[in-house]
Amino acid sequence: MKSNYLTSVSFAELPLHPVLTDALATAGLEYCTEIQELSLPLMLQGKDITAQSQTGTGKTAAFLLGMYQKLLDNPVDPDRNPTDLRALILAPTRELAIQIYKDAMEIGDNTEFRTVLAYGGTDYEKQRKQLEAGVDILIGTPGRIIDYFKQRVFSLKHVEVMVLDEADRMFDLGFITDIRYVLRRMPDPEKRLNLLFSATLSHRVMELAYEHMNSPVNLKTRSDQIAAEKVVQLVYHPASNEKIPLLVGLMRKLTPTRSIVFVNTKRVAEKVQAYLAGNDIKAEVLSGDVRQNKRQRLITDLSSGQLNTLIATDVAARGLHIEGVSHVFNFDLPQNAEDYVHRIGRTARAGASGEAISFACEEYVFSLPEIEELLGHEIAAANISDDLIAELAPPIKTQRPKSHGHSSGNGGNRRRSKGRSGSGGNSNNRRPSQKKPVQEKSN
Repeated sequence: MKSNYLTSVSFAELPLHPVLTDALATAGLEYCTEIQELSLPLMLQGKDITAQSQTGTGKTAAFLLGMYQKLLDNPVDPDRNPTDLRALILAPTRELAIQIYKDAMEIGDNTEFRTVLAYGGTDYEKQRKQLEAGVDILIGTPGRIIDYFKQRVFSLKHVEVMVLDEADRMFDLGFITDIRYVLRRMPDPEKRLNLLFSATLSHRVMELAYEHMNSPVNLKTRSDQIAAEKVVQLVYHPASNEKIPLLVGLMRKLTPTRSIVFVNTKRVAEKVQAYLAGNDIKAEVLSGDVRQNKRQRLITDLSSGQLNTLIATDVAARGLHIEGVSHVFNFDLPQNAEDYVHRIGRTARAGASGEAISFACEEYVFSLPEIEELLGHEIAAANISDDLIAELAPPIKTQRPKSHGHSSGNGGNRRRSKGRSGSGGNSNNRRPSQKKPVQEKSN
């Protein structure tokens, strides 16, 4: 029986290579998702596409199938150098690159293409040797890939398929100069298949697409909603010093099976972790400076159920495909509206349902109007009842190296807001009318 997020179009109806249909059958995949139904026929005709779709709806499988079909249809040039790439997939984060690689290994298991994963932070010589031994498909992050390219470890002169995943995040992380550098060293756009997938497509992304792609077809799923339909979204308006008691109270009441708590800084993440530990809630922190092997362990532990709560900065907001995340908590509202969409996309994946609960304190409430404008609707405001504000035990700090990082920007002991009254808590639903403060530009 099909899940209700699937269409009635089966992969068997599409002119896919038998190697690919066999792999899909082995993986238990029979019917297309909406974005796969829209994009695959065009890709199989050799047309470039830019596609916007909700997170967790099968974008990765779509572009992998399009890529493999293109490579399988085109015979290999007998004079090809083993280090001439045939396909390149660029992702903004290590976590996303790793997830794409895992999916590629499953879908392309019997294709005999040599696929290499390259990303920064670890295994420099190991990855280099894999490339030097020969590669058809390279998946990775821009920095490490450009490093190897400048050393002439591989060539881009014969690329047949180029994939950009989460291109908007490339801009956010400052990779766009690197992306243009890579694209300009490939064959002309009309000589390759160009695929761009993302949960959001901004004007700057579309400008990039029209510059470096061959008349791409723009696709959007029929749903106009930016966020997945099955994510129940709520926003609370606590004072800053109520946020941790509220988080603990909600976790005790909701008993999430698997949850991710998003914060804006590492310092706040460690503070939240200490309070959760002191109140018998085990949680781990995933931030930008966590070593790659530990990152993978944390993701594995959350996926397997050995860990129930992960506290994360936005390094974890994209590319994580973890089944069964029942709740996402935005302890801090993100200052970028698109980051909100990607955060809550960690739940309600692959047709499941989930809850996204956000705290709009006096420090970050100014982000709420921009988020709601992107969503196209207001997020339902919830009242803070007294039973949700937990009586806290003291925090238990975990041992960690001394840090010289920036201040958190979210002092848990900031002055208490006048927001919550004792009569019904209606004042929690009032939105401050002050103008949004000017933010310094990030580097």
